[in-house]
Amino acid sequence: MIGLVLLGVLVVVVGGCACVVWAERGGPRWARRVAAVTLGAGELVRRSGRNRRRGGRGITADRGGDGGDGE
Repeated sequence: MIGLVLLGVLVVVVGGCACVVWAERGGPRWARRVAAVTLGAGELVRRSGRNRRRGGRGITADRGGDGGDGE
């Protein structure tokens, strides 16, 4: 079941990327809309990844930065 969900997500991502390329080459209006949504979603994912990394470093720094290696 989880494999089907992942396959569906992969199909949506590949389709979005194809629309981005097609829109760059002057595709139809709907392809440009899908491309805009795809690029916006990518930007949101990129920003959320940055926020998670910042939070992770702050937690390590709060613990004194020992990194869990026992020293």
